[in-house]
Amino acid sequence: MNFDFFMPVKIISGKGAVLKSGAEFEKRGKRFLIVTGGSSAEKSGALGDIRSVLEDAGAEYKIYDKIGPNPLIESCHEAAQLACGMKADCIIGIGGGSPMDAAKAVAVYAVHEGCSPEDIYSFGAGAAHLPIILVGTTSGTGSEVSGVSVLTSGAAGRKKSIGGIYADVSFGCPEYTNTMPYSVTLSTAVDALSHAVEGWFSPKISDSVKVFAVKGIPIIYSELKRLVETKELPDEEDRERLYYGSLYAGMVLNACGTAFPHPMGYVLTEDYGFPHGFACGAFLPAFVQRGVKYAPEKAEELFELISSDMGEFTDILEKAVDISNVSMTREQALEYSNRWENQKNFKIVPGGYTKEDAFELLKKLFVK
Repeated sequence: MNFDFFMPVKIISGKGAVLKSGAEFEKRGKRFLIVTGGSSAEKSGALGDIRSVLEDAGAEYKIYDKIGPNPLIESCHEAAQLACGMKADCIIGIGGGSPMDAAKAVAVYAVHEGCSPEDIYSFGAGAAHLPIILVGTTSGTGSEVSGVSVLTSGAAGRKKSIGGIYADVSFGCPEYTNTMPYSVTLSTAVDALSHAVEGWFSPKISDSVKVFAVKGIPIIYSELKRLVETKELPDEEDRERLYYGSLYAGMVLNACGTAFPHPMGYVLTEDYGFPHGFACGAFLPAFVQRGVKYAPEKAEELFELISSDMGEFTDILEKAVDISNVSMTREQALEYSNRWENQKNFKIVPGGYTKEDAFELLKKLFVK
């Protein structure tokens, strides 16, 4: 038996959880910077609830709403200057993975005044940071319960992660996901499935973490299958199932990390405009096929868990993720694969994985 487990985040879940938890905000200070992006935080109702709680507590707050998909370190650095200027006590991130990941970075920058945007990558895991409160509005990222923040350098145009930056408190309120459009619902479901399945085959998975995988994978897969087959938005009950499924997957992600679908997926996000979930999902069937070959007992247990097989699993992912318009030359594929020399995510893949294996997969999928 292996019962290794680590989870430092306080999770408060359920309908109306934010409005009932004013004390969680009050104990973290009187000045807050809210980090979000676009209009989803407002439309979901999450931003309104946060404002209400802060105003009831007599707290001061400002909003930084310039976080886009694949958050730029430059934007996070800019937000941190606002936090420093108002002497913020705490950073609140509202949204999907991008605003929540950005909030973690802002919290780090805010205690390292005078640093440059690129310095975020040199502080190391668990860097000092302001307290963080996260409120998720999508069903896939897992950022609420993990220490990972995936950021993009505007100068380099490349995604890279930092680790060990956890929220003090995360609110899991499924009602905030009700306004997600179909494409976002589908993409984040694929992302959540990737987190859980990549962790399933990881040598890092302990017996305690596996409990979360066993609970989450069937929920996410059944909801993803329904989304693909009906092409209809989930009802409120299914939204709730999918959201909690994504939190279970986030717990697996936090403990096990990710395998090759994530770093390889960065290519599709950076250069082909794929949402993160779809980018990971493009490589997930190949990853599971690797599990079938090199970890057959785990693969068999996985398929029993979701009442499926390799054929249906591949079919569902291929219907969810359209890669038909992606084309690259052999030279491009080789250049991409050279990025993954000694890639740490490759080391937990069943049977091992190399940049040469990645090159062959890119050729198979995208070199016409």
